[in-house]
Amino acid sequence: MVSSKSSCEPNKEKKIAIIGAGISGLLACKHIMEKGFNPVVLEARNGIGGVWSSTIDSTKLQTPKDYFQFSDFPWPESVSQTFPDHNQVMEYVTSYALHFDIFSRIKFNSKVIGLDYNIYSSSDDDDNMCSNWDMWGGNGEAFSSNGKWNVVVQNVLQPMEAPKVYPVDFVTLCVGKFSDLPNIPDFPISKGANKFNGEIIHSMDYAAMDKIQAAKFIRNKRVSVVGFQKSALDIAAEIAKNNGVTNPCTLVFRRVQWSGSENLVRFTFTNLNRFSELMVHKPGEGLFLWFLAVLLSPLRWIFSKCVELYLKWTYPLKKYEMVPEHSFLKQICSCMFMVLPQQFYDRVKEGSLVLQKSCVLGFYENGLILDNVVAAHLETDIVILATGYKSDAKIANIFTSIDFKKCILGSSAPFYRECIHPRIPQLAIMGYSESPATLFTFELRSKWIAHFLAGKFRLPPIRKMEENVEKWEKNARRYSRENYKRACVGVMLQIHCNDQLCKDMGCSPRRKKWLFSEFFSPYHPSDYANL
Repeated sequence: MVSSKSSCEPNKEKKIAIIGAGISGLLACKHIMEKGFNPVVLEARNGIGGVWSSTIDSTKLQTPKDYFQFSDFPWPESVSQTFPDHNQVMEYVTSYALHFDIFSRIKFNSKVIGLDYNIYSSSDDDDNMCSNWDMWGGNGEAFSSNGKWNVVVQNVLQPMEAPKVYPVDFVTLCVGKFSDLPNIPDFPISKGANKFNGEIIHSMDYAAMDKIQAAKFIRNKRVSVVGFQKSALDIAAEIAKNNGVTNPCTLVFRRVQWSGSENLVRFTFTNLNRFSELMVHKPGEGLFLWFLAVLLSPLRWIFSKCVELYLKWTYPLKKYEMVPEHSFLKQICSCMFMVLPQQFYDRVKEGSLVLQKSCVLGFYENGLILDNVVAAHLETDIVILATGYKSDAKIANIFTSIDFKKCILGSSAPFYRECIHPRIPQLAIMGYSESPATLFTFELRSKWIAHFLAGKFRLPPIRKMEENVEKWEKNARRYSRENYKRACVGVMLQIHCNDQLCKDMGCSPRRKKWLFSEFFSPYHPSDYANL
């Protein structure tokens, strides 16, 4: 990373667009404003909060609130729960936006339908010129004289109006991963959704319903939820609670995943420190750190096995054949651990929730076709597909350039510092990376982007950044293997990732006063408050 000199100080009149007013968008706006810029936030909906503004009634934080906290805006004392519910989260986020006057920067009901990079060049082959740059944007800086972004915006309230085009110098894309573009499984035409006489929706559609609508939708209906990630578990548990044993909810899943209690999550977070990261190999590590990781790796294995034993002891996993085939550690490295809804196995015991480990092969008139030899057909009235989202396609679709689409879809490499694509100039992608504490992750990268915009440092040459992300991908695959996700490369190395960001910004990565605390105490958002 190269520090900028005074000649590189940016023009504060530069136009910056932030797309999305979820948590990452609010953070980006706040920290960019602090550097003297006047960004505009373009939000497709009529409110802030992103996924937190549209979620099921029983949703709670998966992260202890001390780690899901703005570094300079603590939770109110009235919130005493360790894991606040979604209403409390929305109140907290709204208070943050009001306190830092972020609402004045937001254009609601403004959906970005296209991003077009306009290169200032006499060449007919602009895309080729861009790909031939040695430095990001031609100079390694946030702003470049080589081009600008044209942001195409559609007024959601006036869809018949012609879209408006806003030329801007820099774009921060904060559209998140878990919304808008659902992942719908493909089935043969002979077994497609058209064969089913009932209703099929995605978990996104169920989450968009309010409490009364959702209860009315599933009342006196046999409901099947497909999936085993957090949304699937929450929705199935909520429906089982509302419908009871009269119309039990069936949870259909291919693979069992480890899921645990809030106490386990709380304990895990207290042990995320520098010492625990010494047990994990790092990209480009030297011989000493490599030797330490090898030496301490048995401790990582012991921790994983202890957690598995604890979960088997706490929940009736063997009774219901719910013991995963993979290790707890492997799942953590793939960002797939979730908190089990309260009374989940109590509902299984009473019969209001039925667990069905099967692969869905398609639909027939009265329900689902399964690969289960004992029960090949599952009769149901409603199918809720909690099958995730096409997050990469969602980001790629916003670009008009085929080359930029390929940058997102044509590679599995992570982003540089988890927010910069080496081949897409003058643009940062926020809210994409996954971690144990997403707000914590988003805020530090928002500060990093703000420093970058303020001219505090330049990016390395494009080739150096690509080599860096290739090392991160290789390192992540060491642990997650076939479950590798580009958004999850730093889950076991959060402090190490933060150290790199701090060094880029010219700040000390050591945030604790005492050596013992530095290595054995967890890091909190407040440790980075003065960056």
